[in-house]
Amino acid sequence: MKNKLSFLVLFTLLAMGVNAKVKLPEIIGDNMVLQQNTKVKLWGESTPNKIISVKVSWSKNSVQTQSDKDGKWLLWVSTPKGSYDSREISISDGESVTLKNILIGEVWFCSGQSNMEMPLNGFWNCPIMNANETIANAGQNKGIRFATVPKTPSFTPQTSCPGKWQVCNPETAALFSATAYHFATSLNRALDVPVGVINCSWGGSRVESWTNKEILETYKDIDLSKEGINNVRDYLRPLLMYNGMLKPLTNYTIKGFLWYQGESNVGNQDTYAQRLANMVELWRKNWGLGNLPFYFVEIAPFQYGEGESGAYLREAQYKAQSLIPNSGMISTNDLVEEYEAANIHPKNKTLVGKRLCYMALNKTYGYNTVACNGPEYKSMEVKDGKAYLSFNYTQDGFSREKGINGFEVAGADKVFYPAIATVDLNKKIVIVYSENVIEPVAVRYCFRNFQIGNLYNNRELPMVPFRTDNY
Repeated sequence: MKNKLSFLVLFTLLAMGVNAKVKLPEIIGDNMVLQQNTKVKLWGESTPNKIISVKVSWSKNSVQTQSDKDGKWLLWVSTPKGSYDSREISISDGESVTLKNILIGEVWFCSGQSNMEMPLNGFWNCPIMNANETIANAGQNKGIRFATVPKTPSFTPQTSCPGKWQVCNPETAALFSATAYHFATSLNRALDVPVGVINCSWGGSRVESWTNKEILETYKDIDLSKEGINNVRDYLRPLLMYNGMLKPLTNYTIKGFLWYQGESNVGNQDTYAQRLANMVELWRKNWGLGNLPFYFVEIAPFQYGEGESGAYLREAQYKAQSLIPNSGMISTNDLVEEYEAANIHPKNKTLVGKRLCYMALNKTYGYNTVACNGPEYKSMEVKDGKAYLSFNYTQDGFSREKGINGFEVAGADKVFYPAIATVDLNKKIVIVYSENVIEPVAVRYCFRNFQIGNLYNNRELPMVPFRTDNY
């Protein structure tokens, strides 16, 4: 009787295995957005050596592959031009699974720490500007879809992680990344195609958190032993976010990356630019889609404490652009209020998202008439006790002639004084001077932890903080 029972259980299990449906990662599911006009990857698991057949509603042809000895499979599917038409995908290994309400459009991968993670709902005592209205009207954005990856750390690289696609409505949008949401809605209006966002962020995480073991082992200040990693707070730990949250998603076909991070690396400006470049190179290699665009956000003004460590980190971010091909940084120096000096989560995420969109439109989608760079320091000439500064991205001039905040000037003693700054509208240069400095040697603009600037170019894009010295 016992042998018959054992045989029955074994037979049942075998039968279940034969008839089991394919297993898909959560990111491959209902409501997802697939990148338009390309070949996208679909992947999952089945029984070993099983024929997998995929049929998409926009094509008469099916695509097939065979699962490997471990049951894993991956194949490519061609996608059409983006539209708001609802699509379906049937995946079968003998028993079919049908994915519904799929859109074809543009897909962007967003990552970083809390200012990227920060939802439209805001954080405790940290609101998002116009959040209630934005959430209430979210249902109008039928072409926006979000997949938010929950905090899922791992010491070893994973092949799957949680994160389901959601449609956009007042019930779901409150938990969408505010920065990514305003990027997505702006891009959607500009291109008139659906936009999908994968938000893979963790508040407080460092650039080392999103980097693999092989690279981290070359950083002498990083302890990758479990004991070493556990000696710090979870959100500061290296490696774990990459393994548990990012690596499992690298098969998903995307258009590019958006990054908002850096606050937790303040004080490490000497290593940040190169480590960010190393991270981006790793990500691009993992996705295998070439030099995908990488657009990132300058950290906002904040009172970090003594010294100007925040300013040095922003400078490192600016320099990172020269190390990362096909990249760009947007400045947020103007997007804080005076009362937010002690709030590391400024409320204005609307313009952060829009400025990222302007950069994508210009650099990725070929909208050359959409400006994406604010004034950037180019050169300085000193004569008659004044500094004459030239800038890039000011071909149509500046936003104002006088009443400019944030400039400082120093002489040979290296002591900086608040400076008067005016704009020569014809020559498109900024003239800086101070009665306390007879012969200027160095000029700085908003090179402080917390200093709000108010100088823009003609497209109302802010001047990037800078210094002419290397003190």
